[in-house]
Amino acid sequence: MTIRPLWCAAAALSLALAAAACGGSSGEPSAAGNDGRGPITVATGKDLTQTVQRLVAEWNDGHSKEKVRLVELPEDGDQARQQLVQNMQIKSDAYDVVRLDAVWTAEFAARRWILPLPGGLVDASSFVPAALETGKYRGRLYAAPWLTGTGVLYYREDLLAKAGVKAPPKTWAELRDDCAKVRGTAEGKGADCYAGQYGKYEGLTVNYSEAVQSAGGEVFDSSGRPQVNTPQAKAGLRFLVDGFKNGTIPQKAITFKEEEGRRAFQEGRLVFHRNWAYVYALASEKDGSKVAGKFGVAPIPGEGGPGSGTLGGNNLAVSAFSKHQATARDFVAHIVSPAVQKEYGRAQSFPLSLAALYTDPEMLRRYPYLPALRQGMDKARPRPVVVRYNEVSAAVQEQVTAALTGRKPVDQAAEDLQKALTALAD
Repeated sequence: MTIRPLWCAAAALSLALAAAACGGSSGEPSAAGNDGRGPITVATGKDLTQTVQRLVAEWNDGHSKEKVRLVELPEDGDQARQQLVQNMQIKSDAYDVVRLDAVWTAEFAARRWILPLPGGLVDASSFVPAALETGKYRGRLYAAPWLTGTGVLYYREDLLAKAGVKAPPKTWAELRDDCAKVRGTAEGKGADCYAGQYGKYEGLTVNYSEAVQSAGGEVFDSSGRPQVNTPQAKAGLRFLVDGFKNGTIPQKAITFKEEEGRRAFQEGRLVFHRNWAYVYALASEKDGSKVAGKFGVAPIPGEGGPGSGTLGGNNLAVSAFSKHQATARDFVAHIVSPAVQKEYGRAQSFPLSLAALYTDPEMLRRYPYLPALRQGMDKARPRPVVVRYNEVSAAVQEQVTAALTGRKPVDQAAEDLQKALTALAD
């Protein structure tokens, strides 16, 4: 699935939001008078596969007085988020159900723009635990998990076999050693070793967070305090910096987003590639991929063993300003229900939030990577659950880019990032 870490906002907008949140309890939306039934509008992302539209049409056939209208937000994540924020700031009832990037839950809940979901609306025990956590704020479920996933390692099975390597790497040292062995073969000569997403955008925050977690560190601790200047966090950043210095990561990857890396792997130019599950289907196309039938999928490696990925995902929440909240809740419960999720899963390869789908025989036949993805998800962590997430991400991107490009040594970048995040956490 392309659970790309979408949708960041400008710092000025965050300041405006902070000011809006300072009002007293009088600003808290109430469901009273809004808990009605009737037609609803669902604001969602681009439906490239038309699957959501088909599921909505099926709902509408059975709910003539509670029909759903889809509104597709801009494909660009920043623009999509801005459109939602502007809608919420004026307390508009234009959207009844909103599809949120997993990292937006805390902010939208803290601003009282979405309402907590009542207990029993969905079966919490049926979800992948890590996915369920992304819908929570202060222990309450505000958004029902729908699409989920984490970064995985794509690797060239054929090249590893030629080099005598029998299994994908579990550690960073094994990854480097495997690359050296592959490059020593005729088939692997000239291949680049490894790449993730290192352009100055949200993907860099994800890749940095994964490196920190995979070295045993954390960007924020459980109390919400930044921990990016610890030895473990510095080791994660150093892995990325050293990768560019020693050739493990090619220099051109400094601008890579998801698609640039996917194309490099699909064209046979990378031995290893970190990306989301959506790559599997594209890289398997015999007409458009040079690596079809030649690659495998594994959890990402870490410093001393399998690494810890970053959870991506989109969740569904009910707008606090909807006038038909009862219908909105029912529709959310319908979309994340087992039958509908499986129907959705049959049509496209986006990883879904229900645990049972990862062991379902039919799904495994369609998507053989699911066991590796689930293994990675069990160790994955959400991005920092902070209200000012977008400013946090911008600070990470600034300091990590400075380290990757050699403008700052690792220790200085880590200290400067610690100061910036501490200020945002206060």
